[in-house]
Amino acid sequence: MDSKSESRRNAPHKHNWHAADIEDTLAELDVRKENGLTDDEARERLKRYGPNQLRVTQSRPWWRILLGQFRSIVIYLLGGAAVLAFATGRLPEGFAVLAVLLVNTAIGFVSEWKAVRSMAALRRLGEHMTRVRREGREREIAASEIVPGDIVLLEAGDLVPADVRLLEAQHLRVNEAPLTGESVPVSKLTDALPADTDLADRTNMLYKGTSIADGTAVGAAAATGSKTELGRVSALAESAEGTVTPLQQRLDQLGRRLAVLTIFIAIVVAAVGFLVREQEAALVIETALALGVAAIPEGLPIVATIALARGMYLMAARNALVNQLTAVETLGATRVIFSDKTGTLTENRMRLQKIITPTGELVLGENGTGEALADKEGVRRALEVGVLCNGASLDQQQGEDNPRGDPTEVALLKGGKDLGLERESLLDERPEARVEQFEPRLKKMATFHRDDGQFYVAVKGAPEAVLDVCSEIVTEDTTEALDDETRRQWIERANQLAGEGLRLLAMAEKRTDTEDADPYKELCFLGLVGLLDPPRENVKEAIDICQAAGIRVEMVTGDQVETATAIAQAVGIVGGKDDPETVSMLGRDIGSPDDIDEDQQEKIYRANIFARVSPEQKLDLVSIYQNRGEIVAMTGDGVNDAPALKKADIGIAMGKRGTEAAKQVADMVLKDDAFETIVAAVRQGRVIFGNIRKAVMFMLTTNVAEVLAVAVAIAVGWPLPLLPLQILYLNVLTDVFPALALGVGPSSGSEMEEPPRSPRESVLTRAHWMEISGFAAILAVCVLTALLLGEHWLGLTQLEAVTVSFLTLAFGKLWFTFVLRDPKSPILRNEITRNPWVWGALALCIALLAAAVYLPVLSDLLQTRPLGWQPWLLILAMSVIPLLAGQIVREIQKRRMPE
Repeated sequence: MDSKSESRRNAPHKHNWHAADIEDTLAELDVRKENGLTDDEARERLKRYGPNQLRVTQSRPWWRILLGQFRSIVIYLLGGAAVLAFATGRLPEGFAVLAVLLVNTAIGFVSEWKAVRSMAALRRLGEHMTRVRREGREREIAASEIVPGDIVLLEAGDLVPADVRLLEAQHLRVNEAPLTGESVPVSKLTDALPADTDLADRTNMLYKGTSIADGTAVGAAAATGSKTELGRVSALAESAEGTVTPLQQRLDQLGRRLAVLTIFIAIVVAAVGFLVREQEAALVIETALALGVAAIPEGLPIVATIALARGMYLMAARNALVNQLTAVETLGATRVIFSDKTGTLTENRMRLQKIITPTGELVLGENGTGEALADKEGVRRALEVGVLCNGASLDQQQGEDNPRGDPTEVALLKGGKDLGLERESLLDERPEARVEQFEPRLKKMATFHRDDGQFYVAVKGAPEAVLDVCSEIVTEDTTEALDDETRRQWIERANQLAGEGLRLLAMAEKRTDTEDADPYKELCFLGLVGLLDPPRENVKEAIDICQAAGIRVEMVTGDQVETATAIAQAVGIVGGKDDPETVSMLGRDIGSPDDIDEDQQEKIYRANIFARVSPEQKLDLVSIYQNRGEIVAMTGDGVNDAPALKKADIGIAMGKRGTEAAKQVADMVLKDDAFETIVAAVRQGRVIFGNIRKAVMFMLTTNVAEVLAVAVAIAVGWPLPLLPLQILYLNVLTDVFPALALGVGPSSGSEMEEPPRSPRESVLTRAHWMEISGFAAILAVCVLTALLLGEHWLGLTQLEAVTVSFLTLAFGKLWFTFVLRDPKSPILRNEITRNPWVWGALALCIALLAAAVYLPVLSDLLQTRPLGWQPWLLILAMSVIPLLAGQIVREIQKRRMPE
């Protein structure tokens, strides 16, 4: 095979099509523009390169979700306990532990089944028909049949089926927001560009997944399927590794500690039983099983799962749909939010903002209307040009506008309508006679209108382009010559306004006697019109709350740095251009996470605005911050955001404006597209973590008390104060229901007043473990005291005394719930006493304890015995002592806190 043929065979894999001229492009693709491919060539290339579809990946099957519920050290320990129970013939204990496992698995599986993480949405972008030229004739084929070298024909409204090198472009503008984040349609040309041109600036290329906003195009398909830019984004999203959430890490860490503790306890008990006390094997196993069951918080997986599921429910009520349970808690630990600009911080809808003329100006209000135009003739004339020189329309459907056309021109029509200048009325007065479509090279557009025997010419375009062809400028009463100095001043004013984030158009007019006159000569300059994709309502307040809570909000966009800076200033991400804290960086300066040095890392950490950022650079940015140990959230709504959304610790997609691709890979979807919903979700995430911490403290304190009571009894040769099945009954019922109530408790109101906790912070800190040890020791002493007093003072039988110790521990657990309040809260009115679930759980547990003693079926199973009033007084007295001790400790803590 010769080198030329080899070059053609490998051509579709080339990435610099924008750098090749038209002749080289056609030669590389081995196709003629006039004829297109032959049918034989198309079939051969379809075999070689495959269908024009994104690579199909295996979605996460249901059985993987099911197996995922068992990835917990606590679950492994419970499974081991169940096996041991069955192996030794203790069927009730075995079935009880097995029931706990099944309930936890069912809850987690049902909640996570909603999370569909496949890339089907990306693939559906290619499911449409498109026009091509083959065998010298136009024909319509499925987009999936497009091959490299196909001559593709496109017009306004068409989806671009592949990556296409433009051969012809007539007034062509393309909506590239889904891929690059650019908020307005991009004008396209056919000229070759430098090889290092950024993706967003490749004006001679069309990319798969974008759409034609205006004009017509003929181009050659240069890349198809997974070789397209969209395919690369899809591959990035698929390859971006998910992260283990902070709660998963902390609970796994806690579970490993419990596993070591449980194994150690079992070994010590077995050694003491066999070697020291020479007990029978059955008794040793029973005792070891009792201690093992006591050490394991059986309710921990259930409580964590239900607390997170409750968080999902509450967030859904606040318009935040969470796809995965643990994402709820991750929000609470988030330290950095990377926010896309277009459609996330802004409305993704251009609005008329300012009209600046030589005779005055008009600044419009938030609702799109401004002052009356009666005394602003210059402003009226400038806006009339914008409405007349316009290719868009506001078609009415059921009494509402149904805009069609370029967003900038739609904004001009809406702005004119709000100010009483409707295009239909203006055209009645000055019928349209000729249109000079917008030409990217000239950067101008003109329309001719009949006006009292003459032709009125309305021109709009880029400020420099329009000012260059103006010879006059309007004044209060007439016009005057436009000199070079005045022209320079207006260009400077335009640049200044562009720095504020406005999209500027210059307006000009003239009158002529003939319809075929040159529209771009001897014009009269009327002024500038500024349009803006405005910030969303309440975004600034939401960002202020995030910053007060220690969360950095940073903008990451494909837009120009000037526009990004202006919006960042408007929403409060930065203070202003002159603020030393305002630091912007271009995407190409970010660098790879594996290659950047410390100086570059510091520059990236200081930046708060990242502009002209590609999908790969967004992914790199997330990785760089994660490598620093930050918990990162990424918001976005476009196809270009999908890889970073998946890589981030918490990916947040917009529900209304977001693409399906973004929604499918995100951890959370905002139904109302409101940035402030993130604040509510972050607050809920912090509440959930605090509640889970309380629940874990509750369970471990009571479990450690069980271990201490049993261990001390074994060490001194006393009867076991608790039997294995009694412990399991307590842990599954009197642990789980109060712990669940704590897990779904209300907010204390101060969650957003403190910075995010460190991702390295454990669920339980050293201070928490000290509290657990202290309270557990007090409770264990009370349980053993009740056992001894019941047997030796009240003269109870051994089973009756064990019943007393069993109930002392149970009620001590219940009263301990009230110790877990915030020390700053009052004793009688706090987040615990205000929680109706706590009172319901206590009532249910008391009923279950009564059943355990007085219901024959349960009392026989648990080996409990009915008690008289004296044992009950003993139980009450002993169980209240830990509550009193805990409240004293809380009051001491409160007094030591700074006011």
